[in-house]
Amino acid sequence: MNRINTALAQDKKLLSIYFTAGHPSLHDTKKIIQDLEKSGVDMIEIGLPFSDPLADGPTIQESSTEALKNGMTTKLLFEQLEDIRETVSIPLIIMGYFNPMMQYGVEAFCAKCQEIGIDGLIIPDLPVAEYHEQYQEIFEKYGLINVFLITPQTSEERIRFIDSVSNGFIYMVSSASTTGAKNTFGNVQQEYFERIEGLQLKNPQIVGFGISNNETFLQATKTAKGAIIGSAFIKHLTQNGADAVEDFIKQIR
Repeated sequence: MNRINTALAQDKKLLSIYFTAGHPSLHDTKKIIQDLEKSGVDMIEIGLPFSDPLADGPTIQESSTEALKNGMTTKLLFEQLEDIRETVSIPLIIMGYFNPMMQYGVEAFCAKCQEIGIDGLIIPDLPVAEYHEQYQEIFEKYGLINVFLITPQTSEERIRFIDSVSNGFIYMVSSASTTGAKNTFGNVQQEYFERIEGLQLKNPQIVGFGISNNETFLQATKTAKGAIIGSAFIKHLTQNGADAVEDFIKQIR
């Protein structure tokens, strides 16, 4: 069973953390992953930096720019993660844009992910229909779960189609804006969380965008299986460095 499915089967609310590979320093990637697992995180999203990150807010954009300046590349990320499964057992997901994957070669990229123990991919700019028609067989051949995003504006028809081609979880974007930390969620978001819960989809949902503290984590996971924190964690790393991972996780849980 894919590690993502194993994590989702646990009787607990999951905490997933996103960070940008190559930030704050080029070779922090492996240490951050190891420290996140030691701190009790359930799942990790490793951001593959890209020069034109459409869905990302200023914090993640800046971390991507910094990582690229530091010299991060797809090839280097794979080298850094080569023996990651010797020390880390929780699910690892690469989140990035489709352009670098196409440049690497989609099948070659998937094969490399399987080789080093990556469990899934999140590609915000890969349309679900295109994935289903052209790439699903390749992803499944290499045991990779592809995770799709839904927003408050996504139609029920599209949500149900995404649910039908998914076999892990659905990434539930909390609002129509780009990524960024919030201190609390309002009624509009709560209604959206409840509406999606009411659809009774076969795949569990994990909420992302706007989770920054214990309050937003608890609000998001009231109806969803888990929550993803990105911008707030990256800000913490920028201010405190790669040695301060545990301090941040303690504030959430």
